[in-house]
Amino acid sequence: MLQGARILVVEDDGAINRVVCSYLGKMGATCTAAFSGTEGLMHLAGGEDFHLAITDLMLPGASGEEVVAAARAAGLPVVVLSARATVADRVDLLRLGADDYLVKPFDLEELLARCEAVLRRSGFTALDDDADSAAALRFGRWALDEGAHAFTVDGAFVPLTPSEFAMVRALMAEPRRVHTKRALSAAAGGDEAALEDKTVATHIGNIRAKLRGTGTDGYIETVWGIGFKLCDEQPPL
Repeated sequence: MLQGARILVVEDDGAINRVVCSYLGKMGATCTAAFSGTEGLMHLAGGEDFHLAITDLMLPGASGEEVVAAARAAGLPVVVLSARATVADRVDLLRLGADDYLVKPFDLEELLARCEAVLRRSGFTALDDDADSAAALRFGRWALDEGAHAFTVDGAFVPLTPSEFAMVRALMAEPRRVHTKRALSAAAGGDEAALEDKTVATHIGNIRAKLRGTGTDGYIETVWGIGFKLCDEQPPL
């Protein structure tokens, strides 16, 4: 599988991008989605530590070929997804530096197998299940990796501020406990009275807003007059 792999997915078709990130996330990867070639280049130039890049060719902004070249310059293996199906296209991409190539429409299991093969050739070693469990907190479709400071839903990275990350970590560490606003303030690094109730509520509202597109914003339940906890009933995938 892909336990511990950090993968950049550059694909302008939102539905394909979400499906790929969700599927590879379920296989243990942490995926960062980019929806243009320019956005992909920004991630590659931003010092983020990826193990693999997956990219389309026909992209808005910078081209897929530019993304391939930048990924190779960064030392990353690359799997290309494209509707281009001629032998010449494939030869050109392999010469440019792509490690593998899948023609759209493609099968997700085949994509997984090719990613695993490319990562093996690059020297990547997947984390075993025990190591992965020790490194991450999990709740439903959420995973939080303390060491990597990464919070993901179905393997797709969700950016959180340090205070938001600390609050989510506290909720996930004890999901059935009702966390008071003061306790969440303390978890965020202040003393228990330092953060006003309305400020904690604002942070929780911001977290929910970031999660709305994933359909998991309902995981955080308000316990009126007390604070917040995580829902027992998980929203369906």
